[in-house]
Amino acid sequence: MPKQPFPDFELPATSGTTFRFSEQRGHPVVIYFYPKDNTPGCTTEGQQFRDLHPQFQKLACAVFGVSRDSLKSHENFKSKMKFPFELLSDAGEAACKLFDVIKMKNMYGRKVRGIERSTFVFDGSGELQREWRGVKVPGHAQEVLDCVKTLK
Repeated sequence: MPKQPFPDFELPATSGTTFRFSEQRGHPVVIYFYPKDNTPGCTTEGQQFRDLHPQFQKLACAVFGVSRDSLKSHENFKSKMKFPFELLSDAGEAACKLFDVIKMKNMYGRKVRGIERSTFVFDGSGELQREWRGVKVPGHAQEVLDCVKTLK
């Protein structure tokens, strides 16, 4: 049975743009969800995608980071870290629900709802090819790049 293309969705993005999933067809796409701007793990993860970005570009692959932070927070984070890709604001959790990345997590002994660090790779036809959930940051961006290299 053929895979179904992923449902379309749109989110406000940095640089005054709107991300529409349906407009990404024709090339691979990486969408990574992270808990919060300017936190140590999220900063490191973004830096790894930033540092490998030229290699993603050679593969015509677009990279997008998503969290529930505001666009203003995203703009500051993107500027400070010199990210060459757009960050998407999902304050209403529409994409978080679509990708099922909101989980109950322990934070200093308290249960809190938050984004489970997750990454999704789509091929040029919009079909989900690979997903990672509960991501550990070290080496992850390289693993994602290696996956994109295998796409036809």
